[in-house]
Amino acid sequence: MGASSVPPIAKSITVRAPIERAFKVFTVDPITWWPPAYTIGTSPMKAIVIEPRIGGRWYEIGEDGSECQWGDVLVWNPPHSLALAWRINLDWKFDPSLLTEVAVKFTDIGGGRTEVHLTHSKFENLGDRAAEALRIFDGWSSNLERYATFIEQTSERGT
Repeated sequence: MGASSVPPIAKSITVRAPIERAFKVFTVDPITWWPPAYTIGTSPMKAIVIEPRIGGRWYEIGEDGSECQWGDVLVWNPPHSLALAWRINLDWKFDPSLLTEVAVKFTDIGGGRTEVHLTHSKFENLGDRAAEALRIFDGWSSNLERYATFIEQTSERGT
């Protein structure tokens, strides 16, 4: 697999929520649906923060108050789309010089439902470890399922 031919990972899921709620649940408090084992901190995660603006930080806060940056916001277009720079290398350390990109598009498909399409790309920036990254990040499927389940199990009042 040549460095320029690394395909993105693309996943889609339909959630039973209006587009505004789908975007809000994804971005305002991701700890509600993010797998707790997917952490780079030394303390269990207490929160995940996506600062709502271009250039905002994307990071986790541990129960001990520590912060571990994951990346930053590249696109902020509520409730239609966002793109996040994923700057965690395959040794599970924040690397500000690394860029892979997580782009999420929200499409109102009617009937109070939203299609959520996530693309994780730029794996060529991981060099020789790009193929390994494709295997690891195929886990976005289970993340999106957890997200959809959280939406199904909560009401508009609860979020």
